[in-house]
This record gives sequence, structure tokens and C-alpha cells, in this order.
Amino acid sequence: MTIAGCTLALAATAAPAPLPAMKTQQVSISGLSSGAFMAVQYQVAYSGSVIGAGIIAGGSYYCAQGSMMNAIGSCKGADVAELAAVTRKRAEAGQVDPVTKLAAHRVWMFSGTLDKLVPSASMADLAKYYAAFIPAAQIQFKNDLAASHAMPTDSYGNKCDALAAPFISNCGFDAAGNLLQWIYGPLKARGDIAAPAGKLQEFDQSEFLPAPTTHGMANTGYVYIPPGCEAGGTGCKLHIALHGCMQDIGTLKDTYARHAGYNAWADTNRIVVLYPQTAAISPMPNPKACWDWWGYDDPDYSVQGGRQLRAIKRMADRLTGA
Repeated sequence: MTIAGCTLALAATAAPAPLPAMKTQQVSISGLSSGAFMAVQYQVAYSGSVIGAGIIAGGSYYCAQGSMMNAIGSCKGADVAELAAVTRKRAEAGQVDPVTKLAAHRVWMFSGTLDKLVPSASMADLAKYYAAFIPAAQIQFKNDLAASHAMPTDSYGNKCDALAAPFISNCGFDAAGNLLQWIYGPLKARGDIAAPAGKLQEFDQSEFLPAPTTHGMANTGYVYIPPGCEAGGTGCKLHIALHGCMQDIGTLKDTYARHAGYNAWADTNRIVVLYPQTAAISPMPNPKACWDWWGYDDPDYSVQGGRQLRAIKRMADRLTGA
């Protein structure tokens, strides 16, 4: 285009590619903070299609009970027996998978001793909730590290006691590696953290949830595809990693997807990592781009019909060929 003798190049922004169709297996999920609460919801709602979960600074299923005030308090002091009863009733009604499916899950939990946002009491309640459905031998709970509210790594981030963006802290402890090895069993040594061998690529989330930004999800998500999984993913595992509030693509771009610690393990163990992304709804009801674990967008947020849960499941189905 030429104006007054000057040529202007009009660059069109290319839409992200579709999420590739694959045949991965052994689906697991993990999350930090709002991503942890969301991971528990997903694990319960779709327990028949996942084998385990890693929960970092989260709480019991449906503990917010549709209340923002409960969410602000991180569900501290939730009635775990009541929540377990709700889970059973919902399973009987077909709103979530049968609770018997939870019995085979392996769960890894983490609570930093310096975490003031999601206190250890909330995670202790979660441990009691899990005990209603999962044998104790299949649950590991690490709660002895002086860490604040963040994703613990041994290679990247703030000091371990910091409470600041990007909410990833170098604590000399590899949470991603620990949770993956607990869920999947012994894994090969991780690859080069500084030089990933796989590819992190963006994909279009609007295919899985129309008008996603009006429902607290971004237009674009990320997927990490390691060597050996590029051509269909046969024989590869799938892990879903949910970021926390203020770690979304609109705030930190791909920082969480690149530095939370999963990809180096994915490289050497043929694990595809799905990083769905949220979006802020400002000034209310979701200015910090949290996952919907208390009903800010959808009254059905904690069952299979919930918009965000269903969108993530559709992504997982694309990657598993379900």
C-alpha cells in the first residue's frame, strides 16, 4: 500500500495452527494454584480417562461451592466429608465419572511451608478428601520445603521464599520431575533444560470453546511435542499442565510453558505436554486470569458440562484420538 510516496507493508497476523491429532496414552494432569484447584476438578470429573494428578497449592474438589469468598479463603476448613458425599452423588447422577475410577490414580501433592495464599491447611484438607477414594500408598505429600506460593524448580525463577511474578521459584527442588515420576513410575533422566529437543507450538483454543476470551480462556494455547512424538504420538504419554493465576499467555507469554520444568522430562520420556491457557476478564469477574474453580463464568464449572473443563477434555481427546 502506497501513501504519499511511501510504501507500507500490512502484515497479517497468522492464526495459530490447529492442535494436531495424535494417539497419545496414559493421560495425567497437574496444576499450580488456580491450576491446581482446576486439576482436581478435571481429575474428578474425568477420572476414567486420567491415571493421576500433581497438585501444587490447591484444594479439595468443589470446595468453593460456587462462592468467591470461599475461593478467596482458599477453601481453608472445608467440610471434606460433605465434599466427598457431593462427589458420590454427582457420580451417581452421571455428572462426573464413577468414583471407583479414582481408586487407581496416583497423586503427588506439594505445599510450601511459606505459602500464605493457599495455606497448608487447604492441602491437608485435600489429602483427607483423596483418602476417601484413593489408597494412601498411592498418595505422596511433600510439605517440608520452605517455599512460597510458586512452582518449585531446581533451575529457574525467583528465590524460594519470594512471592512475585512469574511465580516460578528456584528452590533446588524439581517439582515437575517429582510429580511425573510419582505418577508414571521410574523415568529416564531428563534432557537438557537449557536446550529443549522438542518443539513448543501455539494452537487455536477457539476450536474447543467458542469465543474463549468471554469465558476466561485465551484464544491460543501451547503444546510441547518431544522427539519421537511428532508423527502421531503413538506410544507417547500425555500430561496436561495448568498454570496458575497471572501466569497466562496474556501476562507472561510462554514463560510457564518453557520454564515450569516439564519439557526436559518430556524430551527423554516421550511425554506430550498440553498447556491450556486462560485469559483475564477485567475488571471483573476474573482480572487475574485464574481458572474457573469457583463459578465466575459457569455454574456447572465443576462437572463434565462445565465450559472450561469440557474444552480441556476436547483438547485431550484430540491428542489421544478418543
